[in-house]
Amino acid sequence: MKKKIVALTGAGISAESGLATFRGSDGLWEGHRVEDVATPEGFAKDPTLVLEFYNQRRRAAREAQPNAGHLALAALEHDFDVVVVTQNVDDLHERAGSSHIIHLHGQLFQSRSTRHEELVYPMTGDRIELGDLCERGHQLRPNIVWFGEAVPLMEQAAAEAASADVFLVVGTSLQVYPAAGLVDYAPRYCPVYVIDPQQPPLTSRRHVHFITEPASTGMVRVAAELRAAL
Repeated sequence: MKKKIVALTGAGISAESGLATFRGSDGLWEGHRVEDVATPEGFAKDPTLVLEFYNQRRRAAREAQPNAGHLALAALEHDFDVVVVTQNVDDLHERAGSSHIIHLHGQLFQSRSTRHEELVYPMTGDRIELGDLCERGHQLRPNIVWFGEAVPLMEQAAAEAASADVFLVVGTSLQVYPAAGLVDYAPRYCPVYVIDPQQPPLTSRRHVHFITEPASTGMVRVAAELRAAL
C-alpha cells in the first residue's frame, strides 16, 4: 500500500505563478482593503465592487500556469497516495495534474447562491454580474469562504491529516486559521516538511524539516528525498 502524503498549500505556491497573495505588506489585496472584498459585510455594502474584484482575479488565474512546485506535487501521485489541502482558490493544482484536492477556502471558478449555500455552479466564463441569479432567484456570488464565514471542509481536511504518513506545508505562513491548525492533526510520528522562504514558526512538533526555498525549487527537492526514502 502506498504511503500517504497530505500537503497543505498556501498563497506562496500560487505567487510563483504570478498570482497576488491575499494580503501585501501594506495590508491591501490588489489595492483593496481585505475587509471590503473578502467579507460578507463587504459584499453587502458594495456587491458590484466585490463581484468585479473576483472577476479580475478569475481572469488572472486563467492566464496563470502551474509552476514546478505544482507539477512536482502532482507527480508524487505515481509513488504515493497524495491529498492536497489548499488554501488557494485558483485551479493550478488541478491543471498540474493533482487528482485529490480539498479547497478549504472555496473555488474561484464556481459561483453559488447567496441564499442557498448548497446551490453551487461551475463557471465557464470569467464573470459574475449583479443580476445573475441562482435557480431559486437569488443573486450569485463567488464560491469563496470569506473572512468570518465557516470553513465547511475543515472536518474532512482534518480527517485526511490525521491519517498522513508525511505532512507537507508548502508556501503558507501558517497564520490563517483554522487551516494553519491542520498540521496539529497529523500523527506525532509523522515527519513534517515546511517549504517556505520565510520558515514559518512551528514549535509544537518534532520531526520538522525546514526547506527555506520557494515552492518551485523546494518542492522538487522534497519530492526527490521522499522517493529516495521508499
